[in-house]
Amino acid sequence: MRRAALCLAVVAWSTGLVRAQQPEPAAGPPLTLVQLEAMALANNPTLGQAEAGVEAARGRARQAGTWPNPVVGYVGEEIARGETIRWGEHGAFAEQTVLLGGKLRLSRAVFEREIAQAEALQDVQRLRVVSSVRALFYGVLTTERRVEVLERLAQLVTEAMTVSRQLFNVGLSDRPDVLGSDIEARRVQLMLTAAKNALNAARAQLATVVGDLGVASRPLAGSIDQAIPELEREPTIRTLTEQSPQVRAARASAERAGAVTARARRATYPDLFLRGGFAYNRELLEAGARPVGWEGIAEAGISIPLFNRNQGGIVAARADESRAQAEQRRLELELRSRASTVFDEYLTALRAVEVYRDEIIPSAEEAYRLHLARYREAAAPYPQVLVAQRTLFEMTSEYFTSVEAAWRTALRLQGFLVGDGLEAPAPAGADTEFRGGMMPGGE
Repeated sequence: MRRAALCLAVVAWSTGLVRAQQPEPAAGPPLTLVQLEAMALANNPTLGQAEAGVEAARGRARQAGTWPNPVVGYVGEEIARGETIRWGEHGAFAEQTVLLGGKLRLSRAVFEREIAQAEALQDVQRLRVVSSVRALFYGVLTTERRVEVLERLAQLVTEAMTVSRQLFNVGLSDRPDVLGSDIEARRVQLMLTAAKNALNAARAQLATVVGDLGVASRPLAGSIDQAIPELEREPTIRTLTEQSPQVRAARASAERAGAVTARARRATYPDLFLRGGFAYNRELLEAGARPVGWEGIAEAGISIPLFNRNQGGIVAARADESRAQAEQRRLELELRSRASTVFDEYLTALRAVEVYRDEIIPSAEEAYRLHLARYREAAAPYPQVLVAQRTLFEMTSEYFTSVEAAWRTALRLQGFLVGDGLEAPAPAGADTEFRGGMMPGGE
């Protein structure tokens, strides 16, 4: 009877090993992937940083198109005592620098390219957040399944250990069988503890990316058994390299560098300086002994590129433009290389999922049942049942690992390999001369 009870317990575990039920909700209604994505887009602080970067670029573009401020002031000449001078001339003036050669337009063009770069970087960050949420979502679901299988296995080996001791007490089992069941029970408990800790860590990581720590205690509505995305190599890699927001940001950076070069070449174009005003001259005229009275002031000048022709600035701008163009090409090649590697990992994991699901696990289940039947007929020792049981569990665990890897790599490819959702967004390029104080218009 006790041997039969042990067999029934083992069979009950094996029939529910691969298609395990989802755990009961921990707190609150289950969260769907769509809900988690919406929460992350609303709460993740890196998206606020990326949005602020766009606003900063727009502000710099607006500032770059403004005219230089005029100068107004007081003017006094020939200020001296005397019966004729009578404390000289006193008046006011206004002075304005007129930027010629389209400097304002070229300067504004630089920062308009920066806006495009900042918007591309914002798209990069949004993809980072969404991709991380998706990957962590399926990672949590996979770990939950692994924990449930281990809980079933722990319950089984505990019962097996109890039955084995009882059988030993009545002389129907050997001492090695008892020791083997004890060792297996402790081993499974350690594995279960590690899996639960991994689940807690995965839930905490998902909550941090979402930006809501309460998510860590909420159940998830989803399954890893749904169809894994089917991707084709060349279309996937081509889409990734051509439509990646990272490449778009690099392209905008190269265009910005080209605009900086155009502005540097025009920097030596002469600027016009205008000055005008009025003054009251108190000096007496010889005829009639009357003061001269109101007089006008008019001055005009133009800068001459005699000593400073911005030779070094032009060379530096051209070098930065070449570097930005090379960076764009480097990024395209790097993405293609990384995509090829990840796609190979995706194909390997996808193939492993199919083989484990359709071939290995069914064979492991059959081997386990055969050993169990022989043990039931007293034709095989219980350690053989434990070995078959452990093999079935290990194959199931490896199946879950392959499923998680297939989801992770597929989502990375669909997310343009953009990185982690809590990684700070890269700032759009901005001239260091504008980092502090008021930015001079047209520069």
